[in-house]
This record gives sequence, C-alpha cells and structure tokens, in this order.
Amino acid sequence: MQIHNPVLTGFHPDPSIIRVDDTYYIANSTFEWWPGVRIHESKDLAHWNYAGCALTRTSQLDMRGNPSSGGIWAPDLSYADGRFWLVYTDVKVVGGAFKDCTNYLVWAEDVRGPWSDPIRLNGVGFDSSLFHDDDGRKYLVQQTWDFRAGHHRFDGITLTEFDAETMTLKPETTRTIWAGTDVKVVEGPHIYKIGGWYYLFCAEGGTSYEHQESVARSRTLDALSFEVSPRNPFLTNFDTPRTYLQKQGHGALVSTPGGEWYYASLTGRPWRHDDESFNGCRGWCTLGRETAIQKVEWDADGWPYVVGGHGGLAVVDAPADAPADAIPTAAPETRDHHDDFTAAELGPDWNTLRVPFTPVMGSTGDGALTLYGQGSLCNLFDLSLVARRWQAFDFDAEVRVEFDPFNYMQMAGLTNYYCDGSWSWAYVTWDDKRGRRVVGAAQNDFGAYTDLGDAAVEVPEGATGVWLRTRVRTSSYVYEVSFDHETWTTLPGVYDAAKLSDDYVLSRTGAFFTGAFVGLACVDLAGYRTPAKFMDFAYEER
Repeated sequence: MQIHNPVLTGFHPDPSIIRVDDTYYIANSTFEWWPGVRIHESKDLAHWNYAGCALTRTSQLDMRGNPSSGGIWAPDLSYADGRFWLVYTDVKVVGGAFKDCTNYLVWAEDVRGPWSDPIRLNGVGFDSSLFHDDDGRKYLVQQTWDFRAGHHRFDGITLTEFDAETMTLKPETTRTIWAGTDVKVVEGPHIYKIGGWYYLFCAEGGTSYEHQESVARSRTLDALSFEVSPRNPFLTNFDTPRTYLQKQGHGALVSTPGGEWYYASLTGRPWRHDDESFNGCRGWCTLGRETAIQKVEWDADGWPYVVGGHGGLAVVDAPADAPADAIPTAAPETRDHHDDFTAAELGPDWNTLRVPFTPVMGSTGDGALTLYGQGSLCNLFDLSLVARRWQAFDFDAEVRVEFDPFNYMQMAGLTNYYCDGSWSWAYVTWDDKRGRRVVGAAQNDFGAYTDLGDAAVEVPEGATGVWLRTRVRTSSYVYEVSFDHETWTTLPGVYDAAKLSDDYVLSRTGAFFTGAFVGLACVDLAGYRTPAKFMDFAYEER
C-alpha cells in the first residue's frame, strides 16, 4: 500500500498528528472559517475520513470581526490520561507589530466530542502545543511573539509547566528552550521524548517557499539546552523547486504500532501561467496549504531524516502493519459534492465565516438553503455566506437560485472566495435602468472593484429559478448562467485564478493562510434581509 500526497487536499494546513491504539488522527487549522479545527482519522495513514470539528459552540470560539487569516492558528492535538487534549490559538490581530492572540485548552473523552468549554492559557505567542512528559508533568510549548522595536518578531520557543490538577500554567517556570537557527521565524513547536532525548521539531522560514522544518534535541528541558541537528533542514522545498510538493514544513511526528515513523506536514502545490518562467515564478497555490505525510528514519547518531531526501516524496510507502483490506476509514471514492438541502443541518463540507450558521443567517431543509441578505462579501461581522473548499484544480460548481430583489443593493449568487479582499461572484440583482432582474458578475481585488454594468444578462419575465455555474480550470475560471438548466450562457470575463491563491494574497497583505472556496451568498445592503433560496448544489471535479 502507498500514501499518495497530499492526503488531505485543499486548505488543510498545520497538521497535528497522533496515534491512539490503532487509529491515527490529524487536526488542522481553520483560521476564520467555522466550525473550528477539522479532525480526520485513519487506520493506515493513506485513507482518511472526516471525524468532526472540535470547536462547534460560540462558548468555545468567538471570531466575529476577526481579520481574514486570523482566528484558529495551528491547533495541537494530543492524547494522555485517557482523554484527548486540544490547544488552539485565536488570533485577533494579523498585520503589523502586534499579534494579539489567546491560547485555549479543551478536552474530550471521544475525538468526536463533545469537547469541553475552553480554559484560557496565555497570550505569549501562537502555535502552542501541550507536551505530556513520561513523569506525568505537562508543559505548554509555544512560539513567542516580540512586538518591540528593534527586535525580531519571533523570539524563540518558550516552555511553561502546566498544572493538570488546577488546570493552570505556572508562569514562574517559563523559559526559552531554543532560539532557532539563522533561518529565523521559528514557530510550530512539538516536543517528543524518544530514547532518553527530548526532540524539538519546529517550523522556520515562514510558511511560503522558504518554509522548512528543523530539529533540535536535549537531554533536559532546561533553558537554551537544545542542540541543532546536523541533518537540518529536516524537511524543505526551498532548494527543490521542481518537486511536486512545495512549502513543506510545520507538522508533527507519529509512530506506528510496528515502530515505524512518519511526519505529517503542510504542503502546497503551485501552478504557473503558460507565459510565466519556471525559474522566475514559484507559482500560485489556489488550493491553499494542504497536508502531506513523509516517512522518517533515524541515523546511527539518533537524528531523524526524511526518506527520499529533505524535499519529500509524492508517493510514500504506507506502514508495513497497515491493514490490507476492510479499512474502516477508507476514503470516499470521490470528493464530488451534491447537496439537495433536504437535511435540517448543513453537511460537513460546508463552512461559514467567523460565526456558526444560525437562523440569523438562514436555514436549510425541505430542498432549499435559504440565506437572508446581510453585508457585502467584504464584511467581517454580518455576512450570509456558506462555502466549501476548492479541493481540485479543475472543477465545475453550480446551483439554482430563486431570488426576487427590488433594489440594486440586493444580490444573491455563486462566489469564488479567498478572503474579504479577494473574491468574485455571479449573482442575481435588480437593474433600476431596465426595471427588471439581471444576472451580473463582479470581482473585488483588494479594493479594485469591477462588475459587468450594462453587460449584465436580463432574467426572462416569469423565470422563477436561475442556474449559476462556475467552471474552474487551474489558471482561470468563468461564470455561466442558464434559465432552463440546458442552455448555458457564459458571462463576460475570464478571471485569473491566481488572485484566489495564497501567493497572490501574500503579495497584497500578510494574511494568506487559507485557500480558495466556492460558495453561496446573499447580500442586502439596503437592510431588508431579502431572502434567497438555493437548490441542487453540485461540485464536480474534472
């Protein structure tokens, strides 16, 4: 059996992997998307099933108003004392000198929940993990943020003892255990005790093409006691630009029941426009940062290394003790997604921004998703948008919309969305010049807003439903409209998919941590909460 990377496609970054008995679990960052912290499970590291989200209540997470790419950064999943533990960070400030954040701890007897309400830990820095030592003591290990002028923002890795009886930190025990290497930007720490050594795995270099994973070790947890591996970088694609997987780093280590070792890390799969030089452009990752798994072995001196070289492999041998058949967590044969909205709750592929799906936003069931018009797609507070990840470079997505606007400020339709600064959509609205409904399309490119204007397509008199479709083909995409679900008209405009990539958003802002989504939205800037009904959604990969 083989592991085909990435194992979790489309916006599944910062994996925290563990094994409990014969089952592996991965928790991923979700940033501003709700619900928080997606968890998958596997029996063989190759086939993964969605197991639920840990943060499903507003008592656990309040992200209303969070900036794009704020929210949940790098959760850490662990298992000890008969329970699952989850540490997560809610980041409230993304750009500038400050990175206001709060670290929380929740726990559960079952990975599917229910998860507890959170305990507030501290705000020292993000990417915190909980290390359970073999003597019963526990420690919070974390990146440390330094806002002071003249100081590097990443101030090493600190460790603070956690009292499991009082469920509080002991701040007097805080010390810096490693400053990182000259690559800088040290973050994402995880500690493992193996063969009498404390091994510290950390990400460095930022989470783009300079990204890497580094390893250090120590016999103790004393301040600045960790020595750097002579094999560093443990994992990187900085010097392997032609490999299939890029940006690897920031992840976690896991052992199999048979004693083999694997490392789960984030990765990106860039593409380039036909006119872009390979040597001049590292590419555009529209699927965001995904999860890959590499096999790990240990040298004679006890240092870990990635099998196949530090650039990693697209195809990796699965564990020798992986079950050969009847795998309970066999992945679905397809990622295609069809929703007729007959269920009373949204399915697990759907996400909302910052807040849960409630009657304020809309309802689902009886064959329709109803959304009430709220703010624009730039809004960080009141937004009626339900969306799912892009998980393939080529796909079609369509939906039937019933919407009766009476004002141009009322719009409902199908969107391709990265963040509040970068999105586009096709939508039904009211044209006051023509005195009738039209189908328009618009793009927001960090404040540069364009729409079809008079080229919007008129909706025929008497038409109840309007079908909207987007066709995404790696580097570009279009929108189409139909009034009978048979004859389709392509709306004017071919959109550059790169504008929905991590890399393009990075060039415009420091908040570039998610990936592209396709979804359904309803806007009513006039404030009348005009409803739209969406039916028969389909996402089909090509």
